[in-house]
Amino acid sequence: MRGLFLVRRCGSWSFLFLMGWMVASAFAAAQSPENSKQTDSSKQEEKKKLARATFGGGCFWCTEAVFQRVKGVESVISGYAGGAVENPTYEQVCTGETGHAEVIQITYDPEVVPFAKLLEVHWKTHDPTTLNRQGYDEGTQYRSVIFYENDEQRRTAEEYKQKLNRDVFDGKIVTEISPLPKFYPAENYHQNYFNLNAKKGYCQAVIVPKLKKFEEVFKDIKK
Repeated sequence: MRGLFLVRRCGSWSFLFLMGWMVASAFAAAQSPENSKQTDSSKQEEKKKLARATFGGGCFWCTEAVFQRVKGVESVISGYAGGAVENPTYEQVCTGETGHAEVIQITYDPEVVPFAKLLEVHWKTHDPTTLNRQGYDEGTQYRSVIFYENDEQRRTAEEYKQKLNRDVFDGKIVTEISPLPKFYPAENYHQNYFNLNAKKGYCQAVIVPKLKKFEEVFKDIKK
């Protein structure tokens, strides 16, 4: 009996020793450089602060396709802003009577692509000198506009506009710079339009040339 007791007792101590060893091993693994890197990476993702920019430069099918290809841009949503009607439909906006512009709202990482660079892309991929018109698309809904969300965006946009008017466009820029009112996302069938409809006639005739121009001018920030 005494021998059996000793075996059982030793078995209990062995079990406790084994459990202690497993806990210590798991703790050591958690402290390994590889796991530390994963933890640091997760923290960096949490700390990444994204910003928003809202531009109008004609048909939002075109502008969406361009900015989806900018490095540092996380998402692009087509929508409406700048009008007086709540929750406007595409059909209402197309009449030009609601006051809305077709715009895109960009979510981006300013550590990768600053707001000033987005402004450069905006102004160089549409014609900012034609009032309420881009190509064959005519009406206030197609106006050139920048809707700013804070004073820094406003100041940067106005300074850039002055510079372009002085050095490039000879004072002809008609781009509106206004505080962002409420933004209304467009209907689902407008979202990610070019990527889903690249072979359609409008996409081939209008959007593809814009994308080619973007890729030539902005090779450094192309995804």
